[in-house]
Amino acid sequence: MKRKGYHSSKAPRLMNEPIHPMTFPIPRGPLMGALLLMISILPVHAQQRAHETVVDIAAGNEQFSILTAAVKAAGLVETLGGDGPFTVFAPTDDAFSALPAGTLDHLLKPENRDQLVSILTYHVVPGRIKASDLLGAFSAETVNGQAVPIGLRVGEANVIATDIEASNGVIHVIDAVLLPPEPTASTKAMRMIDGAIERGVMLYNSGQAAACAAVYEVAASAILMYEENLPTRARMALRQAMKDSARMASADDRAWAMRRGLDQAAMVLVASTHRKEG
Repeated sequence: MKRKGYHSSKAPRLMNEPIHPMTFPIPRGPLMGALLLMISILPVHAQQRAHETVVDIAAGNEQFSILTAAVKAAGLVETLGGDGPFTVFAPTDDAFSALPAGTLDHLLKPENRDQLVSILTYHVVPGRIKASDLLGAFSAETVNGQAVPIGLRVGEANVIATDIEASNGVIHVIDAVLLPPEPTASTKAMRMIDGAIERGVMLYNSGQAAACAAVYEVAASAILMYEENLPTRARMALRQAMKDSARMASADDRAWAMRRGLDQAAMVLVASTHRKEG
């Protein structure tokens, strides 16, 4: 059961047309000064450690001790130590210390691991985004699934060092912790649809069409029950799929009826999200 093309790509998703390095306009005046300042404070030793992963480099730099501890607490060491490539916007210890009192201790508790993972993955973009790319783009989709504004600033953070090369990516140092925006109803619904389809495809392909249909039905019911602020067309697609499925005797037919409804709802949600971003 093939998935539709609305899922995220692992390649960097810059939200405007990428500028080829050969035609990138050279910034002048204050912009050039800011860029030169960022490059000038890049530690020399960091430029000589390109054989190490982003995790190794962070662990070997005392200004990233809190970030390193947080990555370990979130269980992301193996992931960020993998092949990548990743672009990591790395907050310094001072950035973490500037969080409201008690926030860091709260995030490092095992029961709050999901929240910590969400925050840390909001600092990671698939692919390599160099300093010149930062200046030529408006936003990029993070591993968290949400887009972060980029440029001379990343979100509300200043970029204070750039292009620290690693074997599996590149690090840019920032002076504040990025907090992902609260997910909208459409974002939550899209995540539920993606999760249901991922699970349903595995079940269907292993010959469990009834279980696949049940997964899709549970997801659609949950979305209709809890996500009242969804676009009307998305809700209509899910309701119609539930009605169609209820009239079908074959588990295979029920699975496909629900899958069509989930796909239609997802396309509406994606279009709605893009209109809001535009």
